[in-house]
Amino acid sequence: MFKKLALYSSLITLALSSNAYAAEPFEQWLQGVRLEASQKGISQATLNSAFKDVKPISRVIELDRKQPEGKLSFAQYKKRVISDARIAQGRRLYKEHRAELEKASKKYGVQPQYIVALWGIETSYGNNTGGFSVISALATLAHEGRRADFFRAELLNALKIIDQGHISAHKMKGSWAGAMGQNQFMPSSFKAYAVDGNGDGKRDIWTSLPDVFSSTANYLGTSGWKDDQRWGRAVKVPSSFSESMTGRDKKRSLSEWSKLGVVLPSGAPIPVVAGMKAALIAPDGLQGPTYLAYDNFDVIMKWNRSTYFATSVGLLADAIAR
Repeated sequence: MFKKLALYSSLITLALSSNAYAAEPFEQWLQGVRLEASQKGISQATLNSAFKDVKPISRVIELDRKQPEGKLSFAQYKKRVISDARIAQGRRLYKEHRAELEKASKKYGVQPQYIVALWGIETSYGNNTGGFSVISALATLAHEGRRADFFRAELLNALKIIDQGHISAHKMKGSWAGAMGQNQFMPSSFKAYAVDGNGDGKRDIWTSLPDVFSSTANYLGTSGWKDDQRWGRAVKVPSSFSESMTGRDKKRSLSEWSKLGVVLPSGAPIPVVAGMKAALIAPDGLQGPTYLAYDNFDVIMKWNRSTYFATSVGLLADAIAR
């Protein structure tokens, strides 16, 4: 009985501590953030501007807590994110901005079609960057408490970006979770990877396409991208294959996959490069489409830890480049 009471007491304590931030009145909590930001060297002018109209956003908490009602299949997801219209627009924008894309490609070692594909899937080529105030969204999530430390750190990074003059607090818009600009960088990603692509002294991923392209390429290049390789490719596998052969942790050499009977969709042999390995990816199981995923696939997964997302970026990049 006493053990049960002790366990119950511990659970209550844990629950209370996990909601400690949310239990503190928002304005009082915000004063603590102001003090911490000031101690980290952020100016009072920036803090006054950034926190002028900040208040909790109930819609942000609603979206954070919302559980998906049903899991999309990869086929359904792919249909949503790789439409004929998105492919056509990607090809047009690739041609329109070829000079800037190739400049970023050469500097950071990332093929242009992948820069365009990430741009297309993240924000529909800059048309859907999110309308939330990044400061208000991050403050809401940090105060709410579920991932308080993470979002508080992101909030402080966002304040630093404003303080450095890259964008004003008023114009710092993004998703409900604080992802910003046309390539949807979190403030910490901005700090690590955003670059000034047009030489104006600012890293503007909201309105400057040279900055968007260069920052995306820098992220991939810094994360280990290999510009002499593809992301992967669609393949056909023998009916004898089992699900246990799939997954990013089940890599084999291309020659091994070939010997096991993996072929191109046309039935032709897969290209074999000595020393190159790949994993077999089957997002909908072996009854659905299958892909060999190379090292660059893992780099895309660093950007977004979704197999659906990474595969779709690769497929869209292929379609844009055709």
